[in-house]
Amino acid sequence: MGEKAGVLYVVATPIGNLGDMTPRACKVLTDVDLIACEDTRHSRPLLAHFGIDRPLAAYHEHNEQAQTPRLLEKLAGGASIALISDAGTPLVSDPGYVLVQQARSAGIVVVPVPGSSAPICALSAAGLPSDRFLFLGFPPRGESARRDWIGAAAAEPGTLILFEAGRRAAVTLADLADVLGPRQAVLARELTKRFETFLAGELATLAEQVRADPQQQLGECVILVAGARGGPDAGAEAEQQRVLDLLAAELPLKQAVALTARITGGNRNALYRRALAAREA
Repeated sequence: MGEKAGVLYVVATPIGNLGDMTPRACKVLTDVDLIACEDTRHSRPLLAHFGIDRPLAAYHEHNEQAQTPRLLEKLAGGASIALISDAGTPLVSDPGYVLVQQARSAGIVVVPVPGSSAPICALSAAGLPSDRFLFLGFPPRGESARRDWIGAAAAEPGTLILFEAGRRAAVTLADLADVLGPRQAVLARELTKRFETFLAGELATLAEQVRADPQQQLGECVILVAGARGGPDAGAEAEQQRVLDLLAAELPLKQAVALTARITGGNRNALYRRALAAREA
């Protein structure tokens, strides 16, 4: 890499309230040679609001494999490029990893310009433990895949953070309740915007509250869920119960217990007692 190699800036932009744009972000975006943005139609009005008029290049999940070599070539030639997403910090459930990884591998300087981030914004005001957390991104759309995805994080003792569209929030909250049990959770909707709301309660209660209120089904949401009580062992028990419930609904009880023990490594006698108790209940 020659001495004239450019710099790749990873620039955070507001997640709603334009007052959260930082002076440093404005200066960087004004000074770079090119801005790579997730959607030029979305970013152009934002940039115009701050009087920023620079060339734009679309960089999103559908073209990042083809666009990355072109941007790397410009950087190697001395151009400075800013990477932004539609909202918040790039690479956090947004495109950019491929470009950043390959830029660093090529010896190009990558400079973060911090600012808004929806997961951290929600965590700071949710009232759930913040000393340890796991960001999961968006859940799968399909019910079976979504429940498996949730189950894979059941043992995590830290606060779980995920994104969801408002129109799917009630369904996802209900699946979280079914898989994880009665955990405390917070639904943070439309963060920093006019109709920002925080709802707190047990997962099943939140699911019903959102289902009953069409206003809570609008916009974008961050869902935060308390971590597994008692650490990994409690999460393992939750996963065992989830598998047992699924199999017991389709198979004779003894067969369901035997398969659950083989799949999860749980104690067969303990699983059988739990299955009997659930059936009696």
